[in-house]
Amino acid sequence: MKLGVFYEHQLPQPWENGGEEHLFANALEQIELADRLGYDFIWQVEHHFLEEYSHSSAPEVFLGAVSQRTKNIRIGHGICLSPPHYNHPARVAERLATLDLISGGRVEWGTGASASLIEMHGFGIDPDQKTAMWYEGVEQTANMMAMRPYPGYDGQFFKMPPRNIVPKPIQKPHPPLWMACSRRESILRAARHGVGAPVFGFVEPFQAKIWRDEYYETIRSDECVPIGHSVNANIATLNGMMVHENAEEAMHRGIDGFKFFGYSIAHYAIYGEHRPGRTNLWRRFQAIKDDVKETPGSGSIGRPQDVRDHLMGYADVGIDQMIFIQQCGLNKHEHICEALELFASEVMPALKEREDERVRQKEEELAPYIEAALARKALTPELNEKDIPNVEAMGILLERRTGKDYATAGGTFADPTRGGAIPMVSREIFAKAAKVE
Repeated sequence: MKLGVFYEHQLPQPWENGGEEHLFANALEQIELADRLGYDFIWQVEHHFLEEYSHSSAPEVFLGAVSQRTKNIRIGHGICLSPPHYNHPARVAERLATLDLISGGRVEWGTGASASLIEMHGFGIDPDQKTAMWYEGVEQTANMMAMRPYPGYDGQFFKMPPRNIVPKPIQKPHPPLWMACSRRESILRAARHGVGAPVFGFVEPFQAKIWRDEYYETIRSDECVPIGHSVNANIATLNGMMVHENAEEAMHRGIDGFKFFGYSIAHYAIYGEHRPGRTNLWRRFQAIKDDVKETPGSGSIGRPQDVRDHLMGYADVGIDQMIFIQQCGLNKHEHICEALELFASEVMPALKEREDERVRQKEEELAPYIEAALARKALTPELNEKDIPNVEAMGILLERRTGKDYATAGGTFADPTRGGAIPMVSREIFAKAAKVE
């Protein structure tokens, strides 16, 4: 089973000077340590306006820093908000490809649409349309990375003329695709689209097995029609994690932060009402934290041997990856680092044993089904050569607007809106170059 670490950049109030700076610096140190210790993935969320719960509104910037401080760990958007109102598909394609290039081909492309009205309404998104927006954004972003040139699109939520999006990623045709899931229906939808399913919910191994089996049954079925240009058949789930030789100390270090993680999700996505810049989540949480008795997903908070036994249950039923939440609430930086190290020495070896062979066997078994799924995908047609447009430069437009004929006059182009000359080749020389195909 693969192992991942997960970051929300949680920062409970009160916010002191330098708090956000320390938050980001500590997260980078933790991820650098996780890379050295052999963890497989780092996942970074994208959220907006979710005070205290997540200060990760520009994950592409943070992950760029991660790429330069790590060597082996896979770098995952967990997730990149995909409706065009959040992120224009061309900007997503450009950022993913750039990150893939500077990381040496380590990017995982997680996608989603958010579940909070404070985010959706902040960007003018109708919740009833978010799934359709997600589909349009993801499908076209994949096309942009895979096609040269991108033939353009006239859709419901964005329009774009033909352009060649650069740069292109190292991983062809694009980085592995994932779709955020929280329930059975979305897991099956991920399988139908041929993408990985990171399940942002906490389930015990017996329930995980049911979801896992149904996911792979769908991957193998005729229902699987990839949204992208490749199939990423993987299912992951989440646990809170804090490991210590003393079980009580592990709980002391990790359980309140994990409870806050669950409370703050409920506040923004399910039960809460929020006054921007005024609501204090941490203060509210302190008033009820002792009433929170049920903590699903906390099975990896405890002694190494207990955590190992707990996680082997997921590995045994075929879960591909366990993603760990540590940076939550006021969990301390030094405790997170100590837990990463103890887990790596006492728990990780059992989970990594025979992992390469498991992946090889799975890939061999799924190969004909993936080939069949890709054959079912209706590809966007490439543009005919004659249909690739010539896009005029601004100077031609300015000439037309001002009625000045620089083409016959020759000499250096003078911008009529600025009055000065832009240093460049003369018009005659430029015209000669333009004849070269």
